[in-house]
Amino acid sequence: MLWIWLALLVVFVVIEAATAQLVTIWFAVGSLGALIVSLFTDSLPIQITVFVIISLIAIAITRPLAKKITDAKIQATNADMYIGKEGVVTECINNIDATGVVKVSGSVWTARTEDDKTIIPEGAHIEVIRIEGVKLIVKFKEA
Repeated sequence: MLWIWLALLVVFVVIEAATAQLVTIWFAVGSLGALIVSLFTDSLPIQITVFVIISLIAIAITRPLAKKITDAKIQATNADMYIGKEGVVTECINNIDATGVVKVSGSVWTARTEDDKTIIPEGAHIEVIRIEGVKLIVKFKEA
């Protein structure tokens, strides 16, 4: 069984090296544990048990850490400061016609409403809801 555990260890390490994410590293560690145990006993059930237990422990220890590292993080930008601010429409906002410009805190932005039904006329006051790409998504602000 020594050679089988060694072969599994090599296969898992090669697969791990060929992928961009953690896929088989836990099983490589489990294979290494089973390989070491196979040096002391010929009992296949014991070797398999060691492989499973060490693999599960490796998953339990490293998975939360790996998930934390690989999760995408939202990076706040200076543009986020416009969210919640009020502004004035300088060109009628009409999603269907793909028109709309607003001025918020002295900056001019292309703007759209949340739905295609709402049209906000020039001169109206708006509030910025969110930013999508280079456009502000706004809503009509009651005076």
